[in-house]
Amino acid sequence: MSLMEVITKASIEHSPTTSEGNYSIVLSGEPVLLQLKPEKEEDDGVSLVKRGTGWKFSSTDVELIELGKNFIKKLKRKMKNPKTFNKDDFFGMFVAYVAEIWEKFGVSIHVDGLDEGNIVKLTEKVGNFMGRDVKGLVLEACFVLESWEVLGSLIVNGLVEHSCLSNLINNLIEKKQSWLVVLCVKHVFDIQTYDMIRVLKYFLSLPKNGDSSLTFVRKEWESQAMSAIDKAMDTSLGPDRMSLARDASFLLMLAHDGFSVYEMCLHYFLGSRNVDEVILGACISKLTGSEIMVLIRYLQKWLNKYERFPQVCPCPKASFELGLKASEWAPSLEDVVKCLGLVVDEHFSSFVLHQEFHEELKSLDEVVNSLTAEAKVCGIMSNLTEALKKQTQRS
Repeated sequence: MSLMEVITKASIEHSPTTSEGNYSIVLSGEPVLLQLKPEKEEDDGVSLVKRGTGWKFSSTDVELIELGKNFIKKLKRKMKNPKTFNKDDFFGMFVAYVAEIWEKFGVSIHVDGLDEGNIVKLTEKVGNFMGRDVKGLVLEACFVLESWEVLGSLIVNGLVEHSCLSNLINNLIEKKQSWLVVLCVKHVFDIQTYDMIRVLKYFLSLPKNGDSSLTFVRKEWESQAMSAIDKAMDTSLGPDRMSLARDASFLLMLAHDGFSVYEMCLHYFLGSRNVDEVILGACISKLTGSEIMVLIRYLQKWLNKYERFPQVCPCPKASFELGLKASEWAPSLEDVVKCLGLVVDEHFSSFVLHQEFHEELKSLDEVVNSLTAEAKVCGIMSNLTEALKKQTQRS
């Protein structure tokens, strides 16, 4: 049976489909589909699309839409007077709105207090029931009131609309909310190239120790590295997972030791889903001389580490098997080399003309030559091993 036949059958089915079929999606006849009727009974045989009638939203959806409209009106009215508008007003309105949503599903809620922690919990629970306009206005209110924890919850839970992303990142950089910029890089997908350029330039301009809002970044990398060490010694995990944890611990310690907070932010940038080779090249091409110097020194740290610890390799399995999420963000040697290659390609003339780059490039050349020589030896040994394996199998 074709997929179209399955869909057609499901649309006329009067009872829910519960048995498993040949397809991964279970298609059942929804009530709204059963009410659809063609606008014209006669088929003209020309049009491929038939206009239907009878479509309508469910009563629950209509009520949720009305709740959203009323909440938007009230919140806009309050935001017109920023001098009298405060967090207590906003949180009170938000809790009332959330309570009305839950009532539609027959659930009552109790909030211990109107503090940001409780509002964050409510956002996690009902965020998906908020319409696009509601989410956009809540985002705006968070900026006006500087309710950063609630804003962080919106980012982490994927409640930021794509149309708001550029403005969001711009405002966060202006407000110097570095930790929220990091959350955007980690959790938001499809950030535009222009915004990623701004993010990279911002990370490269941060002071060596970052700012107070970035303390969680270092703590996150440190806790993940310590967790990997503990798991590497946990015999209950078994030899395979202990070995995986040991490899992850080496990688995470490399990503933590010797790097400043702003450099740890660069880990997230290079590992972001928003960055591929084309976008990275576009970002690097817009850097100034001082920013290029900072980036080169960051990449050189990674090369030195990989030269000193050649056994370290990427551990993608550690993320979902051991819960070591940070292992996804540590740049591999391949990532570092690609980034360095793009830096040279985009700014070769600057390296030739400006004396201040020469010493950095000389030290880089030494490390690269060492890694290249080691790679050649490894390649020869690998080829020899494969040849011996084949010879052993034949004999």
